[in-house]
Amino acid sequence: MTLISKFDPWHSQLCTCPPKLTFNPYTGCDHACVYCYASSYIPKFFDCRPKKNLILRLKREAAKLNGEIISISNSSDPYPNLEAKTGLMRKCLKILSRQNCRIQIITKSDLVVKDIDLLRKVPSMVSMTITTDDDTTAEIIEPHAPLPSKRLRAIETLVYRGVPVSVRIDPIIPFINDNPERLVETLASLGVKHITASTYKVRPDNWQRLSIVLPEISEKLKPFYFEKGEKRGGYLYLPRELRLQLLKKLYDLTEKYKLSLGTCREGLTFLDTAICDGSYLLEKTRKHYCL
Repeated sequence: MTLISKFDPWHSQLCTCPPKLTFNPYTGCDHACVYCYASSYIPKFFDCRPKKNLILRLKREAAKLNGEIISISNSSDPYPNLEAKTGLMRKCLKILSRQNCRIQIITKSDLVVKDIDLLRKVPSMVSMTITTDDDTTAEIIEPHAPLPSKRLRAIETLVYRGVPVSVRIDPIIPFINDNPERLVETLASLGVKHITASTYKVRPDNWQRLSIVLPEISEKLKPFYFEKGEKRGGYLYLPRELRLQLLKKLYDLTEKYKLSLGTCREGLTFLDTAICDGSYLLEKTRKHYCL
């Protein structure tokens, strides 16, 4: 199997991302988020481990790149806690920064700031996931991920150093993080330009985890998913009207604070004011590096 592959090779009808490649330096993730989707299709997901012969294979494959967007990463965080010891992501970025490509990093870790020097050498952007700005809530639903307060400081540093940042408010879960105005206001004040958002989708394993850590909220959510919800591609979605209500609220906030918005796999593209993943920010950095 190759390390670098096409993003969404199944061509999901709900995916509105532009053509790009994806690369995961690690298999699995040690952040142990209760809502995680990848744990349903990657064995031993929370047992994070580097890809076999990672650096050697990446050098071979990166030599063939020709201007593509490399999205790092979509199935596991490229900055798990393990990265603080291995430094593998930094080694990967050194390889990729020598090639003709554009780099999009998707993470929920402040460890990304240690690689700002490399990100400033190539057209790049960071998409930081901040599900909630409340540290106490985050400790429950994202028990081993860096606290949101640390991620917000990382965003401030990235923007100040000239690396464009978008934020994923993802997933939005009713009764938990469905009032994000304070967060959106903070993001706008830090210089974030784009928000990507989607609602929580139920899979058997993530529902079991959510039910254990938040039993009262899961009881409230149960009828919305298991009685009124929609089944799509192996996931249970909230009813369309409720999803629209939640995301329309976010749309109004992004309009108020002058950010662009992209919804992710919701079938509500009329709410989008920019490319869903925020990768349009790469075009701005590419123009800068072409000057």
